[in-house]
Amino acid sequence: MICDGAAGKLARMSVRILLFAGLREAIGQKELFVDLPPDASVGELLARLEARHPALAGYRDRLVVSVNAVRAAPEALLDDGDEVALLPPVSGGSGRPRVTSQPLSMDALLSEVTGPEMGGVVTFTGIVRNHARGRQIDHLEYEAYGEMAEKELREIGRQVEARWPEVRYAVAHRIGRLAIGDPAVMVAAAAAHRAEAFEACRFIIDTLKRTVPIWKKEFATDGAYWVEENP
Repeated sequence: MICDGAAGKLARMSVRILLFAGLREAIGQKELFVDLPPDASVGELLARLEARHPALAGYRDRLVVSVNAVRAAPEALLDDGDEVALLPPVSGGSGRPRVTSQPLSMDALLSEVTGPEMGGVVTFTGIVRNHARGRQIDHLEYEAYGEMAEKELREIGRQVEARWPEVRYAVAHRIGRLAIGDPAVMVAAAAAHRAEAFEACRFIIDTLKRTVPIWKKEFATDGAYWVEENP
């Protein structure tokens, strides 16, 4: 950080860039530090990064950018010391959302949502299968931007509470290496009536797969690749 002695005004600022999944591999680094003029925007930062790292061009218009774990628009202004995460399209995970490297337990989720007033309980479990995109799969690896992933899961929870106030819900998503047959994500939703439980469970998993920064790498018998869907 450099300050103008006369006015005490910041002349340059530095931000930390976090990179994930396929974007991290394309650039070859998991973090970067970039000096910028004061009041630089997210858009200006991206333009500067793309000039230095042409691999970013392949993600143009597909990145989600967060500043200090909060989604940010291109016009958002940056401050010295900000943490900026560049999030490629996700492949994807409340009462208490979990993003964990430990094996998942549906019993643990059910213990949070069931009760004598709950007449309908709906669960979803996403399991690693042995084929995808016409290839034989050996195993998967999941990676997450943990802090933001749990914030996004809590935001999904707030939407559930607004739409279905009587629903109880719990969500867990695993990260790290997963073998064929391992559970990758679990959702449980309970309500007095089945319709609300079904609707909330479907909403949670569908929204999670669109918005939560969790990435999947498939290790097929003929090579490995990140699964990136357009947001």
